[in-house]
Amino acid sequence: MGSFDVPLDDERTQLDAFIEEYRSAIELTLDCLTEEQARRQLVPSATTLLGLLKHVTWMQRVWFEECVGGTSRQELGLVQGPDTSFQLSDDDTVASVTAAHRQACATARTTIADLPLDSVVTGHRTGPRTLRWVYLQVLRELAHHCGHADILREQVLAD
Repeated sequence: MGSFDVPLDDERTQLDAFIEEYRSAIELTLDCLTEEQARRQLVPSATTLLGLLKHVTWMQRVWFEECVGGTSRQELGLVQGPDTSFQLSDDDTVASVTAAHRQACATARTTIADLPLDSVVTGHRTGPRTLRWVYLQVLRELAHHCGHADILREQVLAD
C-alpha cells in the first residue's frame, strides 16, 4: 500500500504507508546493479548506494530499537555515529545489506506495533520525544537519502 492509497485514512496508517514506500524505494535503487556498481564512489564523501542502504538501516535501528526500544547502541552492536554507518566492510554485499535492512524494518514494526503516536519514548541520548516525532524523523531521513540514492543510481547507470 502506497501513500496515495491512504489519503483519507488515519494518521498512523498514512505515516506507515509513507515510511514503507521510502523503505522500498531505497532498496530499489540497488535493483539489477552489480556489487561493484553498488559500491561505486561517485562523490567525495564515502556515500555509495550500498552505503546509503547500510546507513538507513543503522538510522532506523537507532530510532526504533534504541530510542523507542531502550536498547543502547553498544548493546545493539551499532557504530556510535552516523558518519561511520555508511562505511562498508569487505563482507557487505547487496544481498547481506538488503537482508539487514529488511530485518531492521521488521524489528521496527514489531517494536512500535502497540504504541500510540503520543507515546513518549526515552531511549535516545538527547532526551525524550513522542513516537510521532520519531516517525517524522525517520520519514525525513528516508526521503533525504532516497533523493541521494536516486542521483547516485542515475550516475552509476550513465557510466
